[in-house]
Amino acid sequence: MENPLLLSPQLNTASRVRSLCKIMKSMNKEGAKPDTKNRSQEKRNRSSLLLQKPELHPDVKLERFEKLTKASSESPETVKKWGESFDMLISQKAGLDAFTRFLKSEFSEENIEFWLACEDYKKSTDASQLSLKAKTIYETFIEKESPKEVNLDFNTKVCTSQSMSLPTLNTFDAAQTKIYALMEQDCYPRFLRSNLYLDLLHGRPPGCSALRRRSRSFTFNDFKDAQPDFAIWL
Repeated sequence: MENPLLLSPQLNTASRVRSLCKIMKSMNKEGAKPDTKNRSQEKRNRSSLLLQKPELHPDVKLERFEKLTKASSESPETVKKWGESFDMLISQKAGLDAFTRFLKSEFSEENIEFWLACEDYKKSTDASQLSLKAKTIYETFIEKESPKEVNLDFNTKVCTSQSMSLPTLNTFDAAQTKIYALMEQDCYPRFLRSNLYLDLLHGRPPGCSALRRRSRSFTFNDFKDAQPDFAIWL
């Protein structure tokens, strides 16, 4: 007996279509539930991440974070006084910290570090340690190609080098005066014009000026070709 599916091409085609439909429906039923479950779980995971409270990175020390927060919370009245004179700025710890942060942004923090080292050196009371401290300062800041060599003229370097044979509390006075003048005449005016100082002066969060300037630089044309990707939220 002949197979009716083979004798009737139309019936054979229709049967194949129905069979394929049944197979596809069974596959959809089997795969729909786990797929829906996985997508629902992904949505819940995204929501939980968005609702989590921001925390400090484990590598960020709380002490350092609090220090930066404190430095940025000085009153505008206090910050305004820093603009009266360079001495007023570095005589206050918050002002000294802000100025040091500014110098670090310019990669010239060796100037303030040398000045502070000299201030500490002049307070030395142990004569037996004086020579060791003087040698450390000289080899760190003054000696040619030292790790944090400061910008001193030739004569000042020579005078300081000669006094190293028998250092006294005044050994670095000339060099310290030169670096103080350099910071006062060159670095200090730039600090007063910096975003760091202006943000503190107007009570804005650190870096606010840079963000505001960046946001104003965007225009509609920058985004006209952007295509949103909604697939990541499905």
